[in-house]
Amino acid sequence: MGGPSEREYREKLIKIREDLYKRIKNVRNEFAKMEKIKLDALKKADESRRSAESHINKMEGDITKSTDLAPESKKRLRSEIDILRKEVQEKYTELRTRISETMIPT
Repeated sequence: MGGPSEREYREKLIKIREDLYKRIKNVRNEFAKMEKIKLDALKKADESRRSAESHINKMEGDITKSTDLAPESKKRLRSEIDILRKEVQEKYTELRTRISETMIPT
């Protein structure tokens, strides 16, 4: 009579299994939190792009309607607007790519 019985070993195995599943559940919860953070980041990126595009479109309309600006000034401003539009799209694409690539299992 010295060593643990089969029942004691089984109880230990059950405890190990319970601990394993508890840890797995915690890891899955952490992944769910990360996915939510990624989704929030994507929403913020979309919102930033839409906001910038809206401001650009409004300014472009104001420039077109303006009678105080010389045609050369309007032309230069439209050129800068085009550059800014491309920059907004480029940065938006860069952000989306970076967010999407974050935490992809390898």
